[in-house]
Parts: sequence; structure tokens; C-alpha cells
Amino acid sequence: MFRSPTLKTAGLLAALATVSTLSACGQGNSSSATPAPSPALSTAPPNPAATVGADGGPVRPLPGSGQLGSGFVTPSAPPAPGGTLSPSPGSWSQVHPPTGYRVALISTGDKESTKLRRVVAAWAKGAHVTVTYVPAGRPAGYLADIQRAIDLSPDLVISVGQALADPLTVTTADHLDQKFLVLGAELAEPTYNVTAAVWQDSSYRGGNDGTVEDYDPTRFTTARINKALVAAVAAAVSGYSGYVVRVS
Repeated sequence: MFRSPTLKTAGLLAALATVSTLSACGQGNSSSATPAPSPALSTAPPNPAATVGADGGPVRPLPGSGQLGSGFVTPSAPPAPGGTLSPSPGSWSQVHPPTGYRVALISTGDKESTKLRRVVAAWAKGAHVTVTYVPAGRPAGYLADIQRAIDLSPDLVISVGQALADPLTVTTADHLDQKFLVLGAELAEPTYNVTAAVWQDSSYRGGNDGTVEDYDPTRFTTARINKALVAAVAAAVSGYSGYVVRVS
């Protein structure tokens, strides 16, 4: 279930309050040049079969992104906002990011996140997507690191792994016009601009209580990661941000 965009978990705010005023300058980024113009926002009419997306508005895919196949979602009856999509295998195969699509990829340096980041980089190369990597250093600087990624004005901010889940819960609600994708984790209190990409035994869910549900890092195979990533990107560019995309 979504939270109100203006509310933040009290525990998270208390834990992160001391870092919320850090400068967004952070560490240097070799790809910090002025970004190229983003793909134009969709002016196409909404899908006539769709009722609403997670944001309560019509579903509008990005121009030139292709079309979801049967079994990805029932347009007239999508899940509740923040709910789970379990698309049929291959139902996203005809969807791709449009020309000029730009991603800001933020990651910590732990072993799991590094593996996820490499899968994203390989996908981006094959999909002709421009990626700017934003390293996340110490936990005290995570909020500032996330802000640096947002300041690049990408089409999508991709965060990998579990370490950034709680800071993202704070930040994403304040940037509803920015799309986010969380790979390998879910947010405790997502908003409609956040898509989660998960697979069996990757269901780490952020939150103050530290709950871990069905989380097994040994299941982080390249094939599973790539499948979840591609399916979730397909959802995001097709107008279905705001859901958990779970693949088998």
C-alpha cells in the first residue's frame, strides 16, 4: 500500500536527520557533464483498455517503447498501487527503452550490489541506454548520493541492492516527478514513482524493524537479475510504474 507522498517514516527521519543537510556535491563523478535532453514525454492518448495506473492517472507508454504482450498485466484490472505484477515469461520482450533514454545508476560497493550493477551495465549497453554511475559511499552520505543521482535529471534512477532501500523511502516521496527502479529489494513505503524488480528469494523489504522476507543472496544469479531488470524497465516505460514486478 502506498503512503501519502508527504509523510515519512518517523524512524527513518530520526536515523537519517543528521545527514539530510549534507551537500549534494559528494564525491566526484566522471560522468557529471550536463546531460543530453531526455526523450520527450508521451503525448499519445492513454491505452483505451486501461483504467488507471498506480498514480491514479491514465496509462501512457513512452513513445517508441513498444507494446507489452498478453500476460504482463490486465489493463482493465491492474493491481492496487504498490501491488505485485507477476508477468508471463516473455510478455515484455517487445518493449525497450526509447532512443535517448538515460539512467542514473546508484550503488554501494558491497559484493552483492557490485554484481547487480554489472548486470545493469551489460543490459544498458545492449539496449543502447546511457548510464551515469553514481557511487554511494558511507551510510551517512546516502541521502546526498541519491540526490546527486536525481540532480542528473535522468529518465530513470536505478538503485541496486538493499543498502539504499531505507534512504530511498525518504527521498522518493519528495521527487514524485522522477522515476525510480529498485533492483533486488522493495521499499517499505513506496510511492507511485517507484518500481521494484524482484525474483524468488530476493524479497528484502526495507523498514525500521529490519525485516527480511525470503531473502537469499545465493539466488542472485545473472539470469534472474537480468530478467527482473528488463521486465521492470518494461513496466516503467509502458506507464506501469508504482508496482512490484516479480519474475520466476
